[in-house]
Amino acid sequence: MGSLLFYTMEKKKLTIQEWEEEERPREKFLSKGGSVLSNAELLAILIRTGNRDENAIELSRKILYEAGNSLQELKRFSFYDYNKFRGVGIGKALPIMAAFELATRLEMEKTPEKTTIYSSQHAARTMIPLLKDLSHEECWVIYLNTANKLIAKEKITSGGTNSTVVDVKIIIKRAIEKLAASIILIHNHPSGSRHPGEHDRLQTKRLKKAAESCDLELLDHIIIAGEVYFSFLDEGLL
Repeated sequence: MGSLLFYTMEKKKLTIQEWEEEERPREKFLSKGGSVLSNAELLAILIRTGNRDENAIELSRKILYEAGNSLQELKRFSFYDYNKFRGVGIGKALPIMAAFELATRLEMEKTPEKTTIYSSQHAARTMIPLLKDLSHEECWVIYLNTANKLIAKEKITSGGTNSTVVDVKIIIKRAIEKLAASIILIHNHPSGSRHPGEHDRLQTKRLKKAAESCDLELLDHIIIAGEVYFSFLDEGLL
């Protein structure tokens, strides 16, 4: 009887709420700050609970493992990727996805509106935080006034994994509405290759010609691939 009781107690798994208070992720965060927590512990705070067989930290470790223990890879997870894990539905997946979206917006705030865009590097760095981790292509336009000050940045189209269509008419219409003097076209290559294809070159020529006919200047077309970029202006292709 005694050995059976010992076996039962040994098999019992403690829930996080049964841990010592200073070891629980939320309490540790409040008392010592977020920097002392592991990625799994921070993720556990977001998902709050585990499933029948795993507590929140164990489940978080499994999710991170599937992402190669990389937050960059985890950021690319869709709801359907999260939904593959037992007990992970909208209530657990959306807080994680929302946290990554807030982190992206925080990066974007580092470039305030009305700043001056003075180089292709500056323009690229303005958009890299937003585009570097996407698994699909997006086309954005930066609108500038006569002093090269940023009026606005706007997503024009969102496409598949290989290409997106540049709607020249919409870009020119929006530029005129914003009283822009010049524009910079920016899109990403999820493949990781920063070099333009023939389709990219053709769309650049079409947009440049249309812009000139409306007294607008296409200053550059920038392709973002992760942390690196390709500038049509810098490469003498404009």
